[in-house]
Amino acid sequence: MTGIVRLSGREVLVRAEELADLLTDTVHGGASIGFLAPLDRAQALAWWQERAAAVDAGRLAVWAARAGDRVTGTVSLAFPDKPNSRHRAELVKLMVHRDARGQGLGRVLLTTAERAAAEAGITLLHLDTESGSPAESLYASAGWTRAGAIPDYAATPWGELRPTTLFYKRVGAPAG
Repeated sequence: MTGIVRLSGREVLVRAEELADLLTDTVHGGASIGFLAPLDRAQALAWWQERAAAVDAGRLAVWAARAGDRVTGTVSLAFPDKPNSRHRAELVKLMVHRDARGQGLGRVLLTTAERAAAEAGITLLHLDTESGSPAESLYASAGWTRAGAIPDYAATPWGELRPTTLFYKRVGAPAG
């Protein structure tokens, strides 16, 4: 791994091809991250390109891990736009390429996002993940608190409805 960097909107556009490869690999590997298989590479590329404006506007923060000439993982924070929710963010799209799994990259990306959130004054993070997935185990082992589960919440890449587990984690110091 050559490092984890926070991407600007321009860098999302520059890295869009690599990010699209990661997204298609993650979906085709079975991760339930909002897409159905087979995910067309052009769709994945367009999805990432559409994220650039949100990054530039400060509504989304994206970190990418690179190894050699490709992106091997990402994690993002989505920031709400409502005045009463500026203390929290949603952790989204934690992805690790199948070739890079089992080496701790997911935990490093998660820690990176948690630390950056705290540094930005965020005190509460939340997420949802497919119940029973390896991601659920990662969040539980990283100190996230299980808030509950919702049945038939989202489809797997193959269209099977599965429950999702909701998690939250307090980071940083509460305002007050």
